[in-house]
Parts: sequence; C-alpha cells; structure tokens
Amino acid sequence: MKDEEIDDLLKEAAQAPQDLDPLMLERIGRSIKTSLRPVRPMPPVWLMAVGLVLVCAAVSLAGAARAGFFGLAKMNLLERSLVFPALGILACLAAVGFVNQMIPASRFRVSPGALTALGSVALLAMFASLFRDYHTAHFFSAGIACLAAGLLCAIPAGLLSWLMLRRGFAVKPASAGLVAGTLGGLAGVGFLELHCANFQAAHILVWHTAVVPVSAALGAWLGWELHLRARSDDR
Repeated sequence: MKDEEIDDLLKEAAQAPQDLDPLMLERIGRSIKTSLRPVRPMPPVWLMAVGLVLVCAAVSLAGAARAGFFGLAKMNLLERSLVFPALGILACLAAVGFVNQMIPASRFRVSPGALTALGSVALLAMFASLFRDYHTAHFFSAGIACLAAGLLCAIPAGLLSWLMLRRGFAVKPASAGLVAGTLGGLAGVGFLELHCANFQAAHILVWHTAVVPVSAALGAWLGWELHLRARSDDR
C-alpha cells in the first residue's frame, strides 16, 4: 500500500460521521450544569496592583513601627524624596507583573526575571548615588542581621500578596512566585530603609539590595514546590 492510499484512508476515517447516543449527551449536559456556579469577575488589574502595593507598604510600616524609624529619622530630605518614591515605583511594576502572572493569557511587558534584575539594578544605582560613607565596620555581622530582618518582612508581604490573588491562576507557578518574591523583597527593603540607621554604602548596596533577589529566589522555589505537589496529587 502506498503512502497516498494510507493518507486517503485516514482522511476518510476522520470525515466519517460518528453517531453519539442523544441520551448520553443529555446526561453529560445535565451533569455539567449541576456543577456550574456563577463566578464573580476579578477587579481591574490596576485596582489589584494598588491593593498589593498598599499591603506591602503596610507590612513595611508595621515592621518599622515595631523596630523603630531610625533610618527615616537619619535621612535628609533628598534621600527621603528619592528612596521611597523609587521603591513605590518598583513596587507598582512588580505588583502589575504579579497580577498579570495570576491572570492566564495576560501580556507580560517585562519578564519576571527581567523585573527582578531591573529592581535590583535600580536600587544599586540609587543607593550608590546617595550614600557615600565607604567605611565597612561590622560588615558581615550587621549585614546578615539586616538581610534576615528584610526577609522576615518580605516573606509575610509576599504571602499576603499571594493570598490577595488566590482567585487567580498561575500558569507558571515558578514565575509567579518569582514576581511575588520580588514584590515582597521590595517591601523588605522599604522596611530596612525606614529602620536601619547604618548608612555605610557597602552595607546598603550589598545587604539591603540582596533582600530583593534572595526573596525572589525563595518565591520561585516555593511556587515550583507547590506546582510539583499539585502534579503529584493529580496522579
């Protein structure tokens, strides 16, 4: 038998009508209708993004209120007018990216990895231009303490952000976790800027900025772990 004859047989089999039992189709339709429930539409992207930014700001302020606003008190007007608006802009970008990750078929203007890199580089550039104390006293001891404190603030901010968007669906859980971790990391940096009075340039450039990529990595790992568990449960 030639290849052309095989193709003709397959085409005829595909075009042949397949009669289905109307009663079976009716039963299937009834079973589907009983499980259907009205779904409340999700709010607009901008509104959900504003909610995420407010949640992260509230976590940062709550942490600083508990630990003290020593960093804010030590900042001059220029530092305040640049640091906190920049953090707000980066948080808005991360919030929009996270919302888009939780809505299937959304357009991503910036990839999750690029968003994390953009936030880290922007913070490095801003901190390098503002802080000029090049001493490195207690670099590791003070730095690890700030990194841990920033992550302790970033984790609840990221989890609360994920909870706010629980009605969405992440097609790529690792990417969604990466963006959620980035958003939480910015909340952690915001807390450190409000609280930490150590203005040594190396300390801020290394340890404060490190909160963003470390938190993003933790978020991506958590998203991937949840994805693997969901796949194992389906089996």
